[in-house]
Amino acid sequence: MTAAARRPRALDPVWTAVRAEAEAMAAAEPLVASLVHAVILRHDTLEAALSYRLAQKLGDGDIGTMAMREVADEAFAADPAIGRAARADIVAVRERDPACHRFIDPILFFKGFQALTAHRVAHWLWGAGRTDLALHIQMRMSETFSVDIHPGARIGQGVMIDHAHAIVIGETAVVGDDVSMLHDVTLGGTGKEDGDRHPKIGQGVLIGAGAKILGNIRVGACSRVAAGSVVLSDVPPCKTVAGVPAKVVGDAGCSHPSQSMDQMLEPGA
Repeated sequence: MTAAARRPRALDPVWTAVRAEAEAMAAAEPLVASLVHAVILRHDTLEAALSYRLAQKLGDGDIGTMAMREVADEAFAADPAIGRAARADIVAVRERDPACHRFIDPILFFKGFQALTAHRVAHWLWGAGRTDLALHIQMRMSETFSVDIHPGARIGQGVMIDHAHAIVIGETAVVGDDVSMLHDVTLGGTGKEDGDRHPKIGQGVLIGAGAKILGNIRVGACSRVAAGSVVLSDVPPCKTVAGVPAKVVGDAGCSHPSQSMDQMLEPGA
């Protein structure tokens, strides 16, 4: 483990809360005490804990857990933005998912957060020219979490992927800060064209379960995509789209759809 990964942070409220919750878990349930100690309490920083957890999940017979942990440690040390994004993601899940009652839950149990953190490591590798290792992590993410995010995709911070089953995000997709999406979402292309071919999702967008957003189109900030919709053209900011193909059916209903998580359509929409 690198010195940077082990260096304690003077002010880190997320990590402080996670450690306190871990201690309470270990005391309350002896059967999970060893897990909590291994993943959380034996580490000095959130980055070190996340490296360990990712290595547990992604290490395999091709690239073992120790090697995978070294890769994750290297990524966290080289790019502090990965750790900052992870903290924002944890807070986003805690605030938006009614099934999440503690900051520790995404780290231990929620595959959406785990997959997103793994993607951030893979994206760093991709940018560093280590594309084969990045693609290996993408493959392991798909196998382990049922989340397939190309390492070239750019994803902001404070993102929540709820349930995270059958998520597909293509190579040139861009996802802004504070986006929420549910399971079975695709940000894909429309054919065999190369180049910039995937959606650009604005800040604060809410994407409902089963939505497909296809092509090099833009979904404006603070918009909503209704569950099951197929979006093939640009979406203006602060609007709700629904249907196959999707069309504007009204305003977004609030200033921050991704935070309110309100997926109900107005009557008659």
